[in-house]
Order: sequence, then C-alpha cells, then structure tokens
Amino acid sequence: MEYRSVAILGAGAVGAYLIWGLTKKADVELCVIAEGERRDRFEKEGFLINGELYKPAVKTPEEAHGVDLLVVCVKYNALQGALPAIRAIADENTQVMSLMNGVDSEEVIGAVIGERKVIYSSIKIASERVGNTVKFVPETTIGMVYGEKAGVVTPRIEALDELFAGTGLNYRITTEVLKEIWSKFRLNVPNNQVQAMLSVGVGAYRDSEHVRFLQQAVLAEVDAIAEAKGIHFSDKDKSGNFGAKVQDRARYSTLQDLDARRHTEVDMFSGAVIRMGQEYGIPTPYNEFVYHMIKAIEEKNDGKFDYE
Repeated sequence: MEYRSVAILGAGAVGAYLIWGLTKKADVELCVIAEGERRDRFEKEGFLINGELYKPAVKTPEEAHGVDLLVVCVKYNALQGALPAIRAIADENTQVMSLMNGVDSEEVIGAVIGERKVIYSSIKIASERVGNTVKFVPETTIGMVYGEKAGVVTPRIEALDELFAGTGLNYRITTEVLKEIWSKFRLNVPNNQVQAMLSVGVGAYRDSEHVRFLQQAVLAEVDAIAEAKGIHFSDKDKSGNFGAKVQDRARYSTLQDLDARRHTEVDMFSGAVIRMGQEYGIPTPYNEFVYHMIKAIEEKNDGKFDYE
C-alpha cells in the first residue's frame, strides 16, 4: 500500500507543517481543500511558512474525491461543519487521518465515513500563526504519532512512514495510540487554557506558584477521567509529556485565538472534560471555571459587553 495523493483539510498551523514537509515529495500529488472566497485567497496568497512562500494546489472537496489520504486538521469547533466535505472527499479506499486536538475527533469522523477508514493519530507542534504566516522550529517539533486503535501495525500505517520519509517532518508509529492521544490532551487542557485566561507567556507556569496551582488542579481532573476510562499514565509517562522546548513568551493556540479575537477550542478542552466528568460521576470544578472564563472572554471579544 502507498499514498500517492494527499489532501489537507484545514490550512492552519498543523496544515502548514504538512504543506512544508510534503511539498518535498515530488511523487506525491498534494492539495489543500477550500471553496469560494477561501479558495481564491489561498490560490492568490499561498502560505508563508518559516519565511518561504508555498502555493500547493487548491481543490474543492468534489475535485479531491478519491484521494489516497485525507488529513483533517481543522479547529475542533469547525469539525461539524467540515463533515460534509470529508464525506465528499473520501471514497471506499480513502484513508482519513485526524491530526486535531482533543480525544474524540476520530469517533466523530468515523460515524460519518466508517471507522475502518480512520487512522488514529496525534501531533505535537509549537507554532505561531498570524494570517497566512506560520512559524515553527522543525528540529524541535515532536511531530506526529499514529497507529491502529487495536495496537497492531498494518500496511496502511507502515505506508505513512514511507510517505513522510525524506520530508523533514517528525513522525513515528505507536502501538498505544489512544494513550498518545490522551497524552496530548492532558498536555493541552491545562497548559493551553490557564495561560489563555491570564494572557501570559508559558514562563508563568514556572515563575508563579498560583499559575502553577491552577495548571495542576485542571490537570488532576483530566487524569482522574483518564483513569476512569482505563488509560493509565505512569510517572515516566507524565514526566515526558511537556513537548518541545518553547520560549517563556510563547503563547499556545488558545491564547493565540483570543489574541486574534477568534473563538477557541475550549469546547474540546475543558468542555470535553466537563462532559466526561458528568458521564463518570467525577467532579470537575476547575475545568468548569476555566470553561466559563474563556467563554466569557470570547463574548467580551465579540463586543457583548461593550457598554460605551
């Protein structure tokens, strides 16, 4: 099995990372999915990635129908709206890889196109996006992990290694993909959101005992739910989950969204923790506070509290 055609749905920071790497594969037909004004803008402006301009082919979902591999990397709050496009792109043989944050995007996509087509995966990347400009450090980017939910290594998983070879992308196969996905989730939920409420760089987690307390309290609720779901993290697992080294001033995706007055992925982070906590009877007061605080900041950015 091999992937000769690849479509990217979602041209943000993760999509840009894939564009940067897969453009190097001359034998792979690469395209970005977009329609209407967005397609016109992508074709006109391209993508400025680490200071270099990239102009991959841009196709509608119908034009991309039947690609070998579809990589979904839209924001979580855009997933429901993207499902018709995913359905239009995927044919009987298309494999779909979800590099989204959160712990349930594979299930949501699988419910639409069939779970057997979905490859479970995760990505860790520290990047900064402003408009069509994305910056990241390739050498320190942890990159992608992927595997079968059942823990076996299949030809479609091995073919991903062949696809990414020679691209500069960082990648590896895992036989514990659910644990890897939850590892990223437990990294994102506290680290993304607590700094976002305060609008501070990640150095605050080291420099303030109060910021660190909030971080750890939010994380403890995530770990309690993971344990209830049968996903166990050893001390070694936990100590290795801090991602690539980033500068103290770094602002993760939730804060970048608030800075740009965009809505965030809080429904996928604390929102998901709250929902799962209710399912398992686990109290989640800190995540409930974070959820409502970030929702309130979104409303403020939308002008809801503009009483001038």
